[in-house]
Amino acid sequence: MSYEYILFDLDGTLSDPGIGITNSVMYALKRYGIEVSNRRELYKFIGPPLLDSFENYYGFSKEEAKTAVEYYREYYRDKGIFENFIYDGFEDLLKILKGNSKTLIVATSKPEVFAKQILEHFDIAKYFTYIAGSNLDGTRVKKDEVIKYALESCNIIDLSKAIMIGDREHDIIGAKAVGINSIGVLFGYGDRSELEKAGANFIVDTVADIGKLLFV
Repeated sequence: MSYEYILFDLDGTLSDPGIGITNSVMYALKRYGIEVSNRRELYKFIGPPLLDSFENYYGFSKEEAKTAVEYYREYYRDKGIFENFIYDGFEDLLKILKGNSKTLIVATSKPEVFAKQILEHFDIAKYFTYIAGSNLDGTRVKKDEVIKYALESCNIIDLSKAIMIGDREHDIIGAKAVGINSIGVLFGYGDRSELEKAGANFIVDTVADIGKLLFV
């Protein structure tokens, strides 16, 4: 398996953003008079585009969802963004991949400006050739759009040499739509059933397993 271009999702793949994202969602919902006591109920917000989640999970109209995202960002941009940590072993894996001349790219539905802030804060931005995300105005938020944008920005033409790594169905479906293979990870916020149903080419349990798979 000789993949040269390795794309990573951010939330639930490179980092565990559980506290920051759920605190931000709680803050937004509270502005609508909705109290959520069980944080785990909000884990479903980790991965999918926020606008879709507010509409799908709370029945918000498009306008209500847009406002909810604005409320979410009020908390997230100052506090929630750093209520986050990089999964153990990931920096070592990035060093090894980079040392083996792999081109590493981030492809996230999170706004690009926030993704860059997070990666710089944890001092791992240096491993990535490109950091691709969505726009703050809500455009380029679907995973296939982000992946396509990342590939085009890096002038990657041979799609057989690229692979997407992520923890949710959106990562796998987005990769398939663009025409690249995918690895689903089980240490994030998706489960095996979700990843299998989405059509992941490979599924791994740990960060170390990613390295083993890529260097087989």
